[in-house]
Amino acid sequence: MTATDLVIDVAGVTKRFGAKTVVSAIDLQVRRGEIYGFLGPNGSGKTTFIRMLCGLLTPDAGTGTCLGFDLRTGQRDIRLHVGYMTQRFSYYEDLTIRENLDFIARIYDLPDRRAAVDRSLERLGLQNRSHQLAGQLSGGWKQRLALAACLIHSPQLLLLDEPTAGVDPKARREFWDEIHRLAADGLTVLITTHYMDEAERCHRLAYLAYGHLLARGTVDEVIATAKLTTWIVTGPGLPVLADSLRGRDGVDQVVAFGNTLHVSGRDAARLDAAIAAVRDPVHSWTAVRSGLEDVFISLMDGAEDNFK
Repeated sequence: MTATDLVIDVAGVTKRFGAKTVVSAIDLQVRRGEIYGFLGPNGSGKTTFIRMLCGLLTPDAGTGTCLGFDLRTGQRDIRLHVGYMTQRFSYYEDLTIRENLDFIARIYDLPDRRAAVDRSLERLGLQNRSHQLAGQLSGGWKQRLALAACLIHSPQLLLLDEPTAGVDPKARREFWDEIHRLAADGLTVLITTHYMDEAERCHRLAYLAYGHLLARGTVDEVIATAKLTTWIVTGPGLPVLADSLRGRDGVDQVVAFGNTLHVSGRDAARLDAAIAAVRDPVHSWTAVRSGLEDVFISLMDGAEDNFK
């Protein structure tokens, strides 16, 4: 991999607000055409990191480039070539879809704005709704408008901050199908999400907790690195069994999943000993491959809150 393959290439990026370090010495490399998932609990520093990447915040420490432009000295150039979709819908609800897109085209001083708006409407299937007020749109259609606005100036990088929060499963699936089409055409995407099914649709992942990067790699690499052993338990009286397991030496987490329990630990031998103490004939225990959610809960439980 050469430097020209990297759209994001940063090392030691740090941001402080007063005495609190919100992003602590993050190293990250994202390749061209890659969908990179950025995960972590609320308040973990994901949004702050994204705002440094797109030139809205200046790092207090660290070096690196985004789209070949320096994070400190090339912020204006970065902003011209990045599409940034914020957590909250940030367009004018008393303007139509077309008027909102035309306003964004004006900001970027695009030549032939009408043609640019028409292309954006067609790409996201918004033609038939182009004269509908943005404030009247459902969550899924607002999402499409926001994505259309991010793409209108043909950016080389999309930074998407929890873009599917509050939309229905069908709209989420359609959104991700579009993201994969864009990536196949060479667009690079960094996306934050809390949904594990979405994380599994990313090419690579990074997990951030309280400003620290705790894991990164493909889904398989992240799961393997965690070295977490997980058992699924079925049978009657699972809440009582869960209470008896929590706090036992070797048991790091006990989580209800529908009619089952997931019981996990980082030390397989200690976990087996804890399970042996509560085994009975009425419960079925099955060793399984740990899932992303098991791993991320484990990582979060082991991280130190930087706001305590």
